[in-house]
Amino acid sequence: MREDIIAYMIVSLPGGWQGINTLHLYLSNFLSEYFCLNEIIILGIESSCDDTAAAVFLKGKILSNVVAGQEVHKAYGGVVPEWASRAHQKNIVPVVHQALKSANIDKSELTAIAFTKGPGLLGSLLVGVSFAKAMALGLNIPLLEVNHLQAHILAHFIKGNGRQGTGDGKEKEFPGFPFLCLTVSGGHTQIVLVKDHLEMEVIGRTIDDAAGEAFDKAAKIIGLPYPGGPLIDKVAAGGNALAFEFPHPKIASYDYSFSGIKTAFLYFIRDNIKKEPDFINMNKSDICASIQKTIVDVLLNKLIAAACDTGIKDIAIAGGVAANSHLRSELESLKKTQGWHIYIPARKYCTDNAAMIAIAGYYKYLKGAFADQSVSAEARYPF
Repeated sequence: MREDIIAYMIVSLPGGWQGINTLHLYLSNFLSEYFCLNEIIILGIESSCDDTAAAVFLKGKILSNVVAGQEVHKAYGGVVPEWASRAHQKNIVPVVHQALKSANIDKSELTAIAFTKGPGLLGSLLVGVSFAKAMALGLNIPLLEVNHLQAHILAHFIKGNGRQGTGDGKEKEFPGFPFLCLTVSGGHTQIVLVKDHLEMEVIGRTIDDAAGEAFDKAAKIIGLPYPGGPLIDKVAAGGNALAFEFPHPKIASYDYSFSGIKTAFLYFIRDNIKKEPDFINMNKSDICASIQKTIVDVLLNKLIAAACDTGIKDIAIAGGVAANSHLRSELESLKKTQGWHIYIPARKYCTDNAAMIAIAGYYKYLKGAFADQSVSAEARYPF
């Protein structure tokens, strides 16, 4: 029995020691949860950027996963931090209410509340952190702080994940340890060596911009609305990925750089518009396919190197860019040529969601890794 969990139970007793009967009740409830782990019910809360999300976890499965987006940012070509935090304040109560209602769970049944501590936009994080702290305090249940990027990786362990596009019927339900995970989103690009559910090492990272940011910037340059990454994927479907070439950065080790690709793409469009004003409209599909291929090639070349050097065959991807169809299809090819076992969450678990926060909280709960009421949001929150 973990001493830190017992200590938490004791100090959480209302008014301190209330006699042997009260202590017996608390310990009975604790032992019931400790040995019957399937009855752990966790509420997950995510608010790191512009999506307000809540999910309920029970018996290894996600009972509900509610996400409220924010359309206001589209007119500005990116997320406006102040407006994002205000929208979170407006959305968080109804989102949590809907998550509990959809799961048919009363708040009094919750075992713990998991929340995103960081990384992310500080104002957005503060809304989720403050709400989680207040709700946990009111219900007298534990808090579980979660790293957003670790949660993306742990989305692979959601039961009934509904993974798409990579299975040949031979993969295990979950990746085996150790495995490599390419975590790619609008703000982050990393190669992570995953040794256990809560033991992870970043072995490669971007030294400037993220891959998702490169997609969005390229989309903006050619006049596609925000968020541009999914639109580039869509437009590229009818294009020739070999029509145009863009430079690949030469960065040592497993690290990435995408600032040079962004600059090269900007100059490419500028120079060709001078020659032909309607260049973008005449070549939009080919442009999108070519820049998409460049970004995906850069991502996978580093991943191949890391896999070869470590000898690891279980390969996963996570984050919003993991929904990209070209990245998925290239991984399918690498599965055959490299002998990899590929793991990709369903698209609903690639973009920001609270299901991944809940599953990450579950593993922290099993370790007794509780947070207290002094916890605060961190915009930069490394592993």
